[in-house]
Amino acid sequence: MITKKILVTPGDGIGPEVTKQAIHVLKTVAPRFELQLELSEKPVGGVAYDLTGTPIPDETLEAAKNSDAVL
Repeated sequence: MITKKILVTPGDGIGPEVTKQAIHVLKTVAPRFELQLELSEKPVGGVAYDLTGTPIPDETLEAAKNSDAVL
């Protein structure tokens, strides 16, 4: 089984709703492709700005660099 690191960045607006469904799809198909998913979540957009004063915090960028994919 292959492990893939996926960074989840729900963002604003409909982002959280769409991201939730995308994660559901990934979790559904992962076993079929013998994938193990390692999901982590970081803020981006307005949510990140409210928390940190920047729309893309350094912590989020670093997590993205260390991931196989970003949602």
